[in-house]
Amino acid sequence: MDKLHQLQSALCADPARLRVLRLVRDLCLPDCWVGAGFVRSAIWDMQHRRPFSPLPSDIDVIWFDETLLDPAVDNLIEANLCRLAPSLNWSVKNQARMHVRNDDPPYSCATSAMEAWPETATAVAVRLGKDEVIEVAAPFGLDDLFNLVVRPTARFEVEKKALYLDRIRSKNWAALWPSLHIIDA
Repeated sequence: MDKLHQLQSALCADPARLRVLRLVRDLCLPDCWVGAGFVRSAIWDMQHRRPFSPLPSDIDVIWFDETLLDPAVDNLIEANLCRLAPSLNWSVKNQARMHVRNDDPPYSCATSAMEAWPETATAVAVRLGKDEVIEVAAPFGLDDLFNLVVRPTARFEVEKKALYLDRIRSKNWAALWPSLHIIDA
């Protein structure tokens, strides 16, 4: 089975993640995805041959709409998701404005924003289509994610290297997933 189908199967096998994907799909936001630790942790658990760990401490929901740049819109969406699933910590961000906070050139879509995330294995997002098929956005592919490689993306190799290294230290992923191969750039 190829990596795409393995990822889809893994997420479909986790009722908690499938519920999150359904809630986010039902928002009908443009260019909307759930990513980062939501996907990464599930695959790293699978590659370590253990049950899925609990959902991450925050559920990263990204979307893209250049006409709705006010952060208050994200707050309203988060409040709606909290009403629907109060036990989860939602983080909703319209990527059309996040380039300013990240000191990056403007993004053209949600996937281009993911190219500016710190690690290739983190830059994977998913969404549930109306046909219940999980769609995948992975601008750097799925190899690092499945091969347990933590590698910085281009801007985090040099320009934002200190941020990448601080993130590796603070996340302490190697303690949770000991088979990871962390590249220090």
